[in-house]
Parts: sequence; C-alpha cells; structure tokens
Amino acid sequence: MKNQLSPSQIIGLALLIFAAFWDCSEKSTSPDRKPGPEFELGKNRYTLEIDGDKREYFVHVPMGYDANNATPVVFMLHGASGRGEWMYKFSGWKELGEEENILTVFPTAWSYCWIKANDVVRDTTRWNSFPGIFTFCAGEKPRDDVKFLRHIVDDLKQKFTVDSQRIYMVGFSSGGQMAFRCAVEMSDVIAAVVQSGGTHQIDTVFTPVRNLPITFELGNKDETWFQDGAEAPLSIFDDVLKNHYLFKRIVNVHINSFYCESIYQMSGDTTSALTATYKGIPNIGNRVFNFTLIDGLDHSYPNTVNHPMNGARQNWDWLQQYFLR
Repeated sequence: MKNQLSPSQIIGLALLIFAAFWDCSEKSTSPDRKPGPEFELGKNRYTLEIDGDKREYFVHVPMGYDANNATPVVFMLHGASGRGEWMYKFSGWKELGEEENILTVFPTAWSYCWIKANDVVRDTTRWNSFPGIFTFCAGEKPRDDVKFLRHIVDDLKQKFTVDSQRIYMVGFSSGGQMAFRCAVEMSDVIAAVVQSGGTHQIDTVFTPVRNLPITFELGNKDETWFQDGAEAPLSIFDDVLKNHYLFKRIVNVHINSFYCESIYQMSGDTTSALTATYKGIPNIGNRVFNFTLIDGLDHSYPNTVNHPMNGARQNWDWLQQYFLR
C-alpha cells in the first residue's frame, strides 16, 4: 500500500512529537527557571503600599554586591521637608556604601501639616516620631512609620541577601528623632543607631525591645539647638552636660531608657569633636550611649562639602563594630 509508514518511521515520528512537547513543557513550567533580579547596580527606587498609602524608598546597590554573601544595610533618614532621594544624593552614604560594600537605604517620610513648638505651621514631610516634639494640624492622620520601616526591612530581605545581624539606622534632624523611636521599637532588627542633629528630648523613660548602642551627635553651631546660632565652644561641653537642663534631659532619656551608667568618659579634642561615652550596664562592651559635639557644624548632616567631617565615614566606623545580639 502506497505512503504507508514503516514501523521504524512511526516510532521515529512519535519520538519527534514527544521531544517537541517535552521541550515546550520544560520552557513553560520548569520550577528551576527564576525571574531576573529585582534591582540594578547603583540607584533603585521602590514603593510599598502601607495602610493604603504608596510609600517610597531608594536603595543604592554597590558594584561589589554579591548575592552569595550576606551584606550589611544602613538606613539614612532625612530631616523635615526632605526626601529619600535628597539624602541619596547628598548624605555621602551611597559613596561610602560603594567603598565598604553596604546596601544603603533612603526612605521618604509622609507630608503633613504640622506645628512646631513655637507655633509655626509647616506643610512638609516629616517622620512620625514620639509625641511631644511637634503637633499635627487638626484633621491630619499620622502614618505608622515604624510599620513602614519594618516593611522595608522585609522587602529588602526578599530582594537582597541581607546580613540580618548588621542592619543599622542613621537619621538627621526629624530623621534623628525617628531613629530614636526605632531604637526603642525596632531594636529587635537594628544593631545600632545614630541620631544626628535630632533626638527625643522630652523627659520620659522608654522600655526598648532590646538595649542597643546609640549615638547622638550635634554641631556646636546648630541654630535649632543653640539660641541665635551662637557657637558653643567645645571647651564648655563638660559643663553643658552637667548643668544645662536640655542636655541633662537628653542624657537622662538615653541612659535611663537604654540602661547606661550616669558617669561618662570624654574623648576627642576641642578642635574637631568631643564625645562623652556612657557605658552600658553591665559594662561588657556590647553597647554604649555616645553624646558627640562637633566643632563648626550647623544644622546639617556633615558630608565634607558643608563641613570637613565625612559623617557617613565617621558613623560607619562606629556602627560596624556592633551586631544584633
């Protein structure tokens, strides 16, 4: 009979059909095929929906990032009226992240109508830190920034190989106040905290999730702390700590909340910066409270342009010695 296939041809045709089917099936359903990474080296912008609001944060991924190795993370929180992208550009942390192979993270606060202590009304971004530092205008709904920052940590762990023992928080001004709140409420995920130009100065004792190392740094020309922008000589720092009601209160909030000694050791020099160090109780070297006064710095995060100090470098040299315990 013409055109009849031989048994060997039938078997060959069947094998070709099976192979084509298998190849198609493998391409479409193989569980071993994973999507590409959710990031690019350098600048990345991400958004999260938190309680119905779209929130943003930026991440700088250094050229040396390797998904096979756990990588430290540093958050840098901006001040009032700022944005994450501004701190990305000007804080110096993305450059330090490249140098030290750190994932650096720059979230953006929500924008509110709020009232300063001197009754000045402002409509800008700011972090929802502990009550008492400012007042929301009537009708404003405070956002849960602790929830926002925790979600960022979770999101980072989905996208990157994060060293969970080495997540750090740095904040400037309003961001410094928020960093203090994180020290209290997020110390289960944060290894250490730096507050620059802003902290919690209301006379309250908090109960942190975990006692952690914490630094508060301030410029001696910071007009938001020293009346009329008058420069406070570093030579009087010891006297200020012991006798000025505001700075005594700041010290007490920290040493009582994070359980540190009431006496301190002074280090540094009067031409650059002085640091009063209050050791943790018990003093086993795993935590301290530092109060640093920086010569010649106004209300700015030092980035070598606005001040000779490289704040990112100074902060990282201190932060990196601590791990989540």
